[in-house]
Amino acid sequence: MQIAPFNPLTPGSAETLVLFGSRVGGLLLVAPALSETMVPRTFRVALLLILTVLMQPIALASVRGVPHISVESFVTESLIGFSIGLGAALLIGAAEAAGDIVAVQIGLSGSAILDPLSNESMPILGTFLRLFAVTLLLSANLHHTMLSALADSVQALPVGQPVSLQGGLFAMLQLGGSLFAFGVRFAAPVIAVVLIANVALAVLGRAAPQLNILAVAFPVQIALGLVTLIASLPAFGRFFGGWTGVYNGMLSTIARGFTAAAVR
Repeated sequence: MQIAPFNPLTPGSAETLVLFGSRVGGLLLVAPALSETMVPRTFRVALLLILTVLMQPIALASVRGVPHISVESFVTESLIGFSIGLGAALLIGAAEAAGDIVAVQIGLSGSAILDPLSNESMPILGTFLRLFAVTLLLSANLHHTMLSALADSVQALPVGQPVSLQGGLFAMLQLGGSLFAFGVRFAAPVIAVVLIANVALAVLGRAAPQLNILAVAFPVQIALGLVTLIASLPAFGRFFGGWTGVYNGMLSTIARGFTAAAVR
């Protein structure tokens, strides 16, 4: 496929620029790190304009005819961009959910800290795992992967082409359920260790009724939970180091949802 330089006078160029800008805007709306409140709006607007202009020739090369600008096309392109960022956002959300689950299991759910990315008060372990996951994804070229997915999306879903919004939304809702599944998977080692510790403490409490089991349980739970969490961080890091396979699988599922009804 031959890609011509950006030329606003080319037939369909202006329409493609506007609609592809909606797709880029949908991505930036939910993309990890870039969508956080700490990122200045002027920076996000500038990034939106730069990415749209630089990648518009790629989108124009795959356009069939002159795309029609309408409310439906705006919504469609925004949802496609949103779905591209959703795959990475789900992994970040799963890490945060894992931290919240761990905090509840070991008794630290009441300890909150200001999240520097969202400027909201959150459980300290949820904030820690979220920042840890963002750091790992950025070190694994998160931004490059999402931009590559954005460029590849115009081949599978050309700008302005009718798609199945119902199928795409259903696919995104299905993937939303994976957030909790990944969160439980990340927190599984801590859950297992704390469960075993609670059973052991219960047996100890029955064997020695005079022992104040509550005074012993909390420090034991917290200590075992934190040690297990630290020990499981390398496995956590290995998963996020190879996150592109999971991410590409999510994008393939969403793309099939957008195109399923159109193919039929």
